[in-house]
Order: sequence, then structure tokens, then C-alpha cells
Amino acid sequence: MSKLKVVGEKSLTNSSRVVGLLAQLEKINTDSTEPDTARYVTSKILHLAQSQEKTRREMTTKGSTGMEILLSTLENTKDLQTVLNILSILVELVSSGGGRRASFLVAKGGSQILLQLLMNASKESPPHEELMVQTHSILAKIGPKDKKFGVKARVNGALNVTLNLVKQHFQNYRLVMPCLQLLRVYSTNSVNAVSLGKNGVVELMFKIIGPFSKKNSGLMRVALDTLAALLKSKTNARRAVDRGYVQVLLTIYVDWHRHDNRHRNMLIRKGILQSLKSVTNIKLGRKAFIDANGMKILYNTSQECLAVRTLDPLVNTSSLIMRKCFPKNRLPLPTIKSSFHFQLPVIPVTGPVAQLYSLPPEVDDVLDESDDNEDADFEAEHEVENEDDLDQNFKRFQSRFFRFYTTHLQNDDIETDINKLRPQQVPGRTIEELKMYEHLFPELVDDFQDYELISKEPKPFVIEGKVRGPIVVPTAGEEASGSSRSVKKGAGVKEKVSPKGEEATEDARGSDRTLPQQLGGQNRAAASAHSFSSDIVKALDRITLQNVPSQVSPGVAAGMRKDCGLPLSVLSCTKACPHVATCGSTLFEGRTGQLGKLCCTGVETEDEEDSESSSSVEQASSVEVPDGPTLHDSDLYIEIVKTTKSVPEYSEVAYPDYFGHIPPPFKEPILERPYGVQRTKIAQDIERLIHQNDILDRVAYDLDNPNYATPEDGDILKFNSKFESGNLRKVIQIRKSEYDLILNSDINSNHYHQWFYFEVSGMRPGIAYRFNIINCEKSNSQFNYGMQPLMYSVQEALNARPWWIRVGTDICYYKNHFSRSSVAAGGQKGKSYYTITFTVSFPHKDDVCYFAYHYPYTYSTLQMHLQKLESAHNPQQIYFRKDVLCETLSGNSCPLVTITAMPESNYYEHICQFRNRPYIFLSARVHPGETNASWVMKGTLEYLMSNSPTAQSLRESYIFKIVPMLNPDGVINGNHRCSLSGEDLNRQWHSPHPDLHPTIYHAKGLLQYLAAVKRSPLVYCDYHGHSRKKNVFMYGCSIKETVWHTHDNAASCDVVEDMGYRTLPKILSHIAPAFCMSSCSFVVEKSKESTARVVVWREIGVQRSYTMESTLCGCDQGRYKGLQIGTRELEEMGAKFCVGLLRLKRLTSTLEYNLPSNMFDFENDLIESSCKVTSPTTYVLDEDEPRFLEEVDYSAESNDELEVELVENTGDYEPSAQEEALSDSEVSRAHMP
Repeated sequence: MSKLKVVGEKSLTNSSRVVGLLAQLEKINTDSTEPDTARYVTSKILHLAQSQEKTRREMTTKGSTGMEILLSTLENTKDLQTVLNILSILVELVSSGGGRRASFLVAKGGSQILLQLLMNASKESPPHEELMVQTHSILAKIGPKDKKFGVKARVNGALNVTLNLVKQHFQNYRLVMPCLQLLRVYSTNSVNAVSLGKNGVVELMFKIIGPFSKKNSGLMRVALDTLAALLKSKTNARRAVDRGYVQVLLTIYVDWHRHDNRHRNMLIRKGILQSLKSVTNIKLGRKAFIDANGMKILYNTSQECLAVRTLDPLVNTSSLIMRKCFPKNRLPLPTIKSSFHFQLPVIPVTGPVAQLYSLPPEVDDVLDESDDNEDADFEAEHEVENEDDLDQNFKRFQSRFFRFYTTHLQNDDIETDINKLRPQQVPGRTIEELKMYEHLFPELVDDFQDYELISKEPKPFVIEGKVRGPIVVPTAGEEASGSSRSVKKGAGVKEKVSPKGEEATEDARGSDRTLPQQLGGQNRAAASAHSFSSDIVKALDRITLQNVPSQVSPGVAAGMRKDCGLPLSVLSCTKACPHVATCGSTLFEGRTGQLGKLCCTGVETEDEEDSESSSSVEQASSVEVPDGPTLHDSDLYIEIVKTTKSVPEYSEVAYPDYFGHIPPPFKEPILERPYGVQRTKIAQDIERLIHQNDILDRVAYDLDNPNYATPEDGDILKFNSKFESGNLRKVIQIRKSEYDLILNSDINSNHYHQWFYFEVSGMRPGIAYRFNIINCEKSNSQFNYGMQPLMYSVQEALNARPWWIRVGTDICYYKNHFSRSSVAAGGQKGKSYYTITFTVSFPHKDDVCYFAYHYPYTYSTLQMHLQKLESAHNPQQIYFRKDVLCETLSGNSCPLVTITAMPESNYYEHICQFRNRPYIFLSARVHPGETNASWVMKGTLEYLMSNSPTAQSLRESYIFKIVPMLNPDGVINGNHRCSLSGEDLNRQWHSPHPDLHPTIYHAKGLLQYLAAVKRSPLVYCDYHGHSRKKNVFMYGCSIKETVWHTHDNAASCDVVEDMGYRTLPKILSHIAPAFCMSSCSFVVEKSKESTARVVVWREIGVQRSYTMESTLCGCDQGRYKGLQIGTRELEEMGAKFCVGLLRLKRLTSTLEYNLPSNMFDFENDLIESSCKVTSPTTYVLDEDEPRFLEEVDYSAESNDELEVELVENTGDYEPSAQEEALSDSEVSRAHMP
């Protein structure tokens, strides 16, 4: 203990001595005493600074005057030794304190004083070596901390001083080293770099660097760093190319690669690569690199480095250089516009579609005249050189940076005008115009005198004389199946004529029964799956809307009649899954399947929920799924397809849509990405240039060439996409088992390539086929983070496994060498497409398989499901109407569904209660590629039509108006985002055109009509899919939270707002396993002012106006953490949304119900008076989704013109341990200033 005390006293003494010495030095400056005294005092201070960290800390702490005293002395003294002492003190201070102490020195004016000292010292002849070494050393340390250092150095004339020192003392390595370090700092300023280049600095650097040598490796390393900084200037890069230095750099790199056997000089090798990377930023540099055989040199050296993990920085930097220098290719297409043409009734005056129509036919829209028209600044793109070495420190930095950015930086996309934010109900159309929608609301006027109404007690409905159970509630449980026979319609709720539509046929089954007769017949007995051979699959080359192919033999046709026409819900699985437990309920008719844990979970009823505490409500109870009617009917599907109108006039039907899909009885985890897979794929792409003779370049499928004949070669795969929702434009065989695939643009557009759905046949088992979709446009994708594409095997379906499954290995998403024209890139040149690549091995020979971006859900499937729901419902219990909202541009009907409970009787009181139920307005599938939205909607519809007491209570509480597919034409024709107008319909809600955007015009008209008759919906929700985030979440609208994001705290406090918009998302976070409250946002952005969510909130006055986003990938929280999402979970989300609405009813109408006391506490927790911003949000202008917040892969650099690079560096927000212990409101308050 005494020893510690002595040390403390000694430290205190030293500290006091420093203070005293500094005071004495200050007095010396004032009194102009003899220089010997100043020399003595500074030497004593130097001794203390060298020996005591506390001394160094005290001299640089806030409020200390030590630094000012030293700088003042340095500026005024003429004594050389005093100057050297002070310089040594400053070196000690900044060397041990990191960047903070260097910044402290800059803040005290150190840069200017030291630069002036350098200029004064240079006037001596010869200059004092030690003084120059010390001055350059300290300037090299503090220069990067001074934002104006380059300007100061240039104005003072210091550039030439340093450069001349290097030239004159070329062999004096002790002096040259700090001079080179300072030259590197100078060169970060582009003007300085050009100035130095004119004075021969580039040539000077090439005199210093050279072949492998064990001597002066430190000097070599600094010279290379300086050269790399200098070559970032295009002028210097051109000078280096003109003098042949690209070849020199490659020669030096090969020499160091060959001789550095123990890899002790990796930094030198990387410095050479950094110089090559800088010089290849210009077109001349890239050409010189190609001419010098640089692609082959770097390819070979990088392949030799793969075995040593520590050399990954060399491999990745080499990969970046090669990809940059890879000659830009044009997509092998005649035009980037869609293969299909649809003439619009009205051509927009402005916008992308107008530009598309005004483009002269002779213009090449695939590639510009020069893809490298100017020297593209590749450094402007976000580059992370090591795709796989994202260590924990970097991730922690991302998390901290993300929190800072989202909490403290204002985004220009946030609406800041409170007057614009406030909802202002504007009818938009006169009441006379809106009367055209009266016939779509008969529930408001019908007196039900012609109906035989009975008590509201649920009664089972009868199917052909048999008492059947209720409709299956879509949950994460087993999807039950049964007979697909039709059900007699009940009391007359009929389909009506829309404002623009024609009367739709209630039963789409027509007289043309050719295909159902051949494929279906009347016999529905299940046969053994083993009776099917591969010949059947080969014979079933296509399901067409005409006849079965003539080559099918009578025996095969009989087998098809017996089995293939069978709805797959009645096929049975005879193989047990060893890793799953047996489910007690019947999966297939006549047999019991073995299902995993997810198959037995269901949606709990409200009675069950009320008995549970809010903490345990997330756990779903196991329920036995009752037997009930299936919604899939293959024969009905065919009949509906015949009436579906497509631009290409499709005559074929995809097997998955004909057979149907049931969720597989196993979990599908998010794929773990193998180390180095992306650079391996990139290296294989580079091999195309190096070994061009190995490339087949053979067209295997071409939608643009109507005369194209499918090759008969047995070694080539056969492709097809000529069916509803299909999208595949062209296929080129690159190698024996590798294919490049090109997607079709949205009709009347030249981009939006993401959705794909195509057929593959002619495969051989045991071969790993690589598929590259080469014209993607987004800068990143969940394919980089565990998402897999989907595959459906016909052979597997015939073997009683009719489901889409996630497949593929070696999956990644990266920027490729195919150039996007300025026409396709919004006027920007030099941008590239991106590649989705995956590898698949097929289990069966000559199978027919289908691949899709996400689980397909066609327009015909929706119509089939609606007809089955209508035919199976109990008309005495459920009020169900299927009207036609309008006709689309191509003449397809847009369905409008009304669901509620029938009134208890036709007495006045019961009719009034019926008419006064609040409206819930739901819509989905405005973006065709977001098929998951339709699966969620399917779950909602099935739940609403079920006979469970909870569903009946929900129907008695609300009237549901549902537009399940807002963009039928886009869905039918395989678009990803647009309708046939070539426009994103979710950007047209503000001013929809009745001829170009009929579904939006009339959907908005319905809402305007409700507002006009004072019946605005309680909730509006638009179902969407999200391609870059995980989980399910909501976007809502809040004035207070939007203003808070502008950091106008005073304005935010003045806003009074009902917080009820948070109630429904909060409820869903408690009851829906896939829902994530922390991903929700309630900020209103300027770029979203024409979306459904914002327009319905602002113009219709619906406070609870939402977009519900469902991931295309999977979940990273909750019960489904680590799993890819499937139709089972999506349908469950749709059902949970219904349960949430019933809870919302109970929370907002507490007098109607006798709630347990804990539910009131729950309500108080939901609706708070303070502003809660649970999750920070960033924005992107061309999406309905915020920026992708996972780690960005080095090879998917963002060059998206509308995306903020700053956010590309951010990581997913991860709460700290302290935050995890807080409630949502506490976390929000913790993040608020």
C-alpha cells in the first residue's frame, strides 16, 4: 500500500514539474531571456514527455495551455536546439496519443506553424537534416487530421520543398522516408497531386520502387503507398500509362510474387496492386492493363494465393482490378425493351414511358456508343476489398455508425412541412361522380327481406350430402386437403357489373372440356406414385389449352387420366421423413403423412388468447387441422386460364400451377454462405476472357426469335417461359453445364429485371448445373445473405411431393461485366448489370423442373381460389360477394371481395348493426413480383371464410372490402413491378389516370366513396413483399415521428397526435412469430407521397393506413429465426393479421367486451402519449422499401444512382444488451435527444 502511495506522489511531483516548466517557458517567451534557458527547459520537458504518459496526457487535455506555449516558443525562437527539442516533444505527444492528440495539435494552429517552420528551414543551405526529418515526420502525422492541409501546404509552397529534398537526397533513406510520407499526405488533394505530377514525382517514385529486394523494404512500402495516392489523379495516371509504367508494375508484382515465398512482404505486394488499381480507373489504364496481359497475370497469381488464407487481401484486390478491366460487353439482345409490345390507349406526356415511346427506332438502347465514354471514376463506387473477412470490429463499427447515422443525420427525403403532413380529406371527385360505386356497396342498403336468416350460431355446411368440417384456417400447421368437387351455391349473393367491367361468369367451367377429359376424367382414385416412369414426364412436354400432344401413347394417356389430372392434394406420400415426428392429422386422403413441428402449429382462437398472458401469447397452440375442402382444382384452373388474357396469348400452363403446391413437411434454414464462393464465381467469369476457346456461346432459348428451334442435342438443357407469370427471355450455354439467363423487362419498360419463373428439362442427374441470371439491376440482394431460389420438380410431384422447395448452392449476387446503357440507367453511363448465380444438381433424369424467384401465385390461381371459397361458404352465416371492380388494360377483370357476417335476422336492430360495422380495406399485389403478398392475402381470405368462432366474431365486427390483386395484367405477363402502362402503380395513387391505371383509379374511388358517406375505413393495409430485409413488418404514417426525424424537437413537441397507429403493429408483434416491431417505421417520405399508404392516410383520413411488408428471404428473430419463409408462414401471417384486427376491436371498444384486467395494461402499453421511434429508418427513392442494411458484399458495389452510398456501409441495427432489457418505449426514449 505504501509503495502505491509513493508512486502517486512521484507522479504528482512530475506533473507539478511539467506545469512549472511550462510556466517558466512561457515567461522566457515574454522576457526574451537567453536561449540557453529555453534550451534547458525544453530538454527537461522532453525528458518528462518521453518517460511519463501522464505528462503527455496532461499537456493535451482540454483546457491545458501546454500546447499553445510550445507552439508559441517554436514560432518565436531562433535557437536550433530549442526548435529540435520542441519538435521532439510534439512527436512524442502525437505518436502515443493516436488521432485525438494530432487533432488537438491541429486545432491549436500547429499545421500552419510547422509549415512555416519548414519553409524557413528550407532557405538554409544546406538544410539541417535533423530539422527536416523531425518537421516532415510530425507534418505527416497531423496532416490527415487537417481538412485544409493540402491547401495550406500548396499556398505556403511546401510541395516543392519536400519534392526537391527527395530529389537532392535520393540515397539518404533516413530523410527520404518522412518526405515520402508527407508527399502521400499532400497527394490526397487532387490539385496537389497534379502539381506534383507536373514536377516529375511519378517518375521519381518509379526510381525508388523496383524488383524484389530484402533491403529498404520499408521505404519501398511507403513509396508504393505514395504512388497509389498520386495515381488517383487522372492526369498522373495518364502520365504513368504514357511512360509504360503499367507493364513495369505488373513485372515488379510478378517478381515479388515469385520471390516472397514466406509472404513477409505482403504489404509491398498489395501496394503494387493498389497502384494498379488507381491507374486502371481511367480507360487508357484499363487498355494498357489488357495489352500487357494483366488479366492473365493477376488471374494466375491470385489462383496461386488461394491456398494461403492470409493472402486474401491480395486475391480480393486482384479480383477488383480484373473485374474493373474486364471489357464491358453488351447484352446479347436486339433491344432492352420487353419482348412483348402492348400499345397503350394513351401515351403519357412525361416520364420514362413517354421517353420510351419517343426513342427513335434506330437508336441502340442496349449499349451506348462507348461504355467508357469518359474516364469512369470507379472509386466513387463503394468497394470493400475482402468479401469474407468482415471481422467483429468492422461489424461493431457498422452498428455504431448506423445508430449515429439514423439518429443524428437528417435525410432530405423526409417531409418537413407540417402543413403538408397533416391529413386533409379531399374528395377529389364530386359526390355525383362517386355514385358510380354505389352498386359495389349493397351491404349499406340491403334490408335482407328476401333472405332466410337464422340465428348466428355457426352451422356446418353440407357438401353433396356429407357433413364436412370448416374451411382450413391457414396457419403454420398442416394444409389439409380433400375432394375438389364443387359446392352448391347458397342464397343469392351475386356478382355485379363494375363501372367498366362486364358481368363475370360465376362458374368458369365451359363446354370445352378437352384437356380435363384427357387429364382428369371423373375417376379420382389415387394410384401408387411408383407407377409413374420418366417416360410419362417426357411425354408431358407441355400442358396446353388445346389437346394432349399427339406423341402421347394411349397407355400413357390413360395413366394421365388416372393420375396426372388428379389434384395433388389427394396424392399420398409413402416415404417417411426420419427427422420429423408423425402428425396425427391426415395430410392426404386415405393416408397419414409424417410432418415436422411446423405442421402442427395453428392460429390460436381468441378464447385461447385471452386466457394467456401477453408474454406467452406468441406461442401458438397446437390444433388439429380439420378435414375440409381444398382450394385447388386442376380442372377449374384450366378453364379459368382459358379466359385469362395475356399479351403474348399464352397457350401453355405450368405444371406447378396446374398441380398446385402444398408446403413441404420440413424446415428450410437460411443457407450458410461458404467462404470465398463469390470470388470463385468471379474467377470463373474471368476465365471466359482468358480461355475464350472453352466458351460455347450457344443459344438455348430465345423469346425474341419466333423461328428459334430448341436444340435436339442431348447435352443441352431445354427452357421455356411461355406460360402465365413466366419470365425468361434468353438462354445462352456458356460451358457444358453453365448457362447465362436473361430476364425480360416489364412491358412498356426497359428495366425492372428481378422476377423469374421458367421451366427446365432435359437434365442429367449427378451434374452440377450453374445458372447465371445476368441482367439484374439492384445493387444488392438477399441472395447474398442466405436466400435460395425455388424449384418445383414434376417427377417429385408425381411421387406425391408437390411442393416448391428452396434449392441451390454457391449462391451469390455480384456486379458483372455486362454494361447498362444510359437509356436503361436513367441517363448515367458506365453502370453495370448484376448477376444472380446458383448451382443445382437435379435428382431425376429427364425431369421437368421449374425455377422461380419466389412462390408463384398467378392471376388464374386467385380466380380459382375465389371461386372455391364462394362455392364452399355457408351463405346463412357468411356474407360473401365477388364483384368486378373494373377491367384492366388488357381486358382482365379485377376482383373485389366483400366479406362480413350475415345479420342475425332481418329485424331493424340487426340490420342497423350490420350496416354500421366499421370497414377494413385490404389490397395486395400491386407489384407483380411480390408473390408473397398474395400468399399472405390467401391466408387472410381463408381465415375470414372459416367457420371458427374467432372468424365469426371478426366478421360480426367488421365489413371487409378486399382487392386481392391490384395489378392483374402485370402478374399475368410476368412483370416484376409495373402494369402494362410501364409504370409503378404504387406511385399513381395521388392522381391515377382512369385509362392507364384503372385498378388504382377505381380502388381509390371506393375509398373516396366511403369517405364521402362518412364511412372511412378503420384500417387500410396494402400487402407487399420486401426483397432486401428479413421478417414481416409495417410502414405507417405519423406526423410526430416524421417531424422528430427532422430533428426539429420544438416542432415535434408541439404536435398532438393520437398514437393509435402503433396499436395494430404492436399487437402483431405479440401474436405473429414472423412479425418484427423493430423493423416498422411510421415516417412519411416525400418520395412516397403517391403511394397507397400515404394517400389513404392524407386524403382519405385513415389514421391506421399501412403497408405490410413480408420478406422474400426469411426471419432473423422469433420462432422462425434462421429459417427461410414459406407459404405456410406467409398464410399464417395473413391469418394472424385477422386475429390482430379482432384484438384491435377489443382494445378500441373496451365497453363492448369484458376484458381481463391485464388487457387494459396491455392497451396502456400500446397507446402512449410520447413519440416512440422504435426503429430507425433509411430511405430509397425508387423502392417501397428502405435501404438494405446488412453488410454489403465487396463485389456488389453500389452504383445505384438513387441510393445513398453512406447507408451502404451500415449494418443491421442490433440493440445492445442494455437496450434488449428495455421496453419499446424505453428504447425509443433512449434514442431520442
